[in-house]
Amino acid sequence: MSSSQPGSCPCQGAAGRPTILYTLLSPSVRDWPSVAPARGRCLCRQHRPVQLCTPHRTCQEALDVLAKTLAFLRNLPSFCQLPSQDRRQLLRGCWGPLFLLGLAQDTVTFQVAEVPMPSILKKILLEKPSSGAGSSQRPDRPQPSLAEVQWLQCCLESFWSLELGPKEYAYLKGTVLFNPEVPGLYASSHIGHLQQEAHQALWEVLEPWCPAGQGRLARVLLMASTLKSIPPSLLGDLFLRPVIGDVDIADLLEDMLLLS
Repeated sequence: MSSSQPGSCPCQGAAGRPTILYTLLSPSVRDWPSVAPARGRCLCRQHRPVQLCTPHRTCQEALDVLAKTLAFLRNLPSFCQLPSQDRRQLLRGCWGPLFLLGLAQDTVTFQVAEVPMPSILKKILLEKPSSGAGSSQRPDRPQPSLAEVQWLQCCLESFWSLELGPKEYAYLKGTVLFNPEVPGLYASSHIGHLQQEAHQALWEVLEPWCPAGQGRLARVLLMASTLKSIPPSLLGDLFLRPVIGDVDIADLLEDMLLLS
């Protein structure tokens, strides 16, 4: 996608620096560093912030998916029998991909629209000068961009094209959940064995469905690897923050599991 390439943004100069007008009028960028600018300053359409067109419906569907994700974890003995520290680490490292698989399984569709923004000149003129290192002002939390959401939708559509069944999704979630590469695990070798068992179960359920089951398994696992490219922060900001506020989703899920 051309908008993601460095220096391709029309609001930036050839060296990845702000345009001359922006540099002259905006006091916070007069000492602009030599590194590429943060995404928040890009004015391209692909990087403009977006929001859900129907937040009430879509966020409710997302909350339903989150509840089903919790139910999946509660009803998985191999997960519940792990040390508590490992359960926490797996939950923190894997809730995003599990949630994404839930969105795909429930065929949650959504549309976004650009967030109304002030004109470029108005934004420049109203920008307050930085008060230096002692300033306690926190920057605004970045909102999901159009490019991020389009990539998310592309990943979901790819999973829908696989036409996976409930058993396939269940075993695929197992391969994603039992990730021995998550940092801080006590029983990483055992978790790696559980992942291998999930791979084998997924293969066995795919084989009768398709004579070339091994090729389909490779395609499914390849698609699952793309889940890592979707940051959990994007999922929280787009689907959950509008209804539950600015909370740590992993902390929330952990508390809900402890209450179960």
